[in-house]
Amino acid sequence: MGTSMKKVVIAGSAKLQKEVNKWIEFFESKNYEVLDYPRTIEVSRFMELYPNVHTEFLENIIKTDMLFIMNEDKNGKLGYIGYEAYAELLFGLSQKLVYKKDIELVILKMPSTDVGCYEELDLWLKLGWIKLYEEET
Repeated sequence: MGTSMKKVVIAGSAKLQKEVNKWIEFFESKNYEVLDYPRTIEVSRFMELYPNVHTEFLENIIKTDMLFIMNEDKNGKLGYIGYEAYAELLFGLSQKLVYKKDIELVILKMPSTDVGCYEELDLWLKLGWIKLYEEET
């Protein structure tokens, strides 16, 4: 039997659906199975739907080979990472460090120093726990 498709979970802002779609297409073109990605939740049903959406997202981080943080520029900040994407990255890192999970943790770009979790990301990059995305040439 051939090697199975690598799995990826894309994390980032659900407000950036155009970018989300671009990255889904990108990973599918590289033969990745996209397990999950930021989804827009209907505002009127947010409190009802969010718990399941969030739980499934975390379960998919447990199943994935790669967690890709799509930290596009947002709110005038370069490489913006919100608290939720940071928490998801930390959850992936916890899998790697505590449970010895073989998971690749990739952030699209170095965030600017005014992003809330900049110091942690900088440290994790220096430790080699996470890595910056490098475009294949």
